[in-house]
Amino acid sequence: MLSHVTVGVRDIARATAFYDQILGSLGYARTYTSDVFIGYGDPVAKTAMFWICLPYNGQLASTGNGTHIAFNAPNRAAVDAFYKLALELGGKDEGPPGLRLHYTPTYYAAYVRDLDGNKLQAVCRKSESSG
Repeated sequence: MLSHVTVGVRDIARATAFYDQILGSLGYARTYTSDVFIGYGDPVAKTAMFWICLPYNGQLASTGNGTHIAFNAPNRAAVDAFYKLALELGGKDEGPPGLRLHYTPTYYAAYVRDLDGNKLQAVCRKSESSG
């Protein structure tokens, strides 16, 4: 159901030091590092399901800023339907369906805000030909 969770932080170095320790105590490890976001997950599989990042809008992180919930979608058509329905029901556009090549060549996603302003994402990582 869930693809990943992202939490906004104010200082990436300070937050990384904190999360390296507390998540390490649970058996998780840092599996991705950049200047603006860090991924944690299974150290063997090298997957990241929990991310910390500087908010994309350049503002300071606050409760909810930089935070979004990403749901796995079975195919690209489901991403499109998620986005369309969310807008029809009063949600707000945060990024229409499309490829996000800066992540991977097949990362197809859409972003919306729900009725309370929470940021949600639907993502399909399959190629178009596979569904």
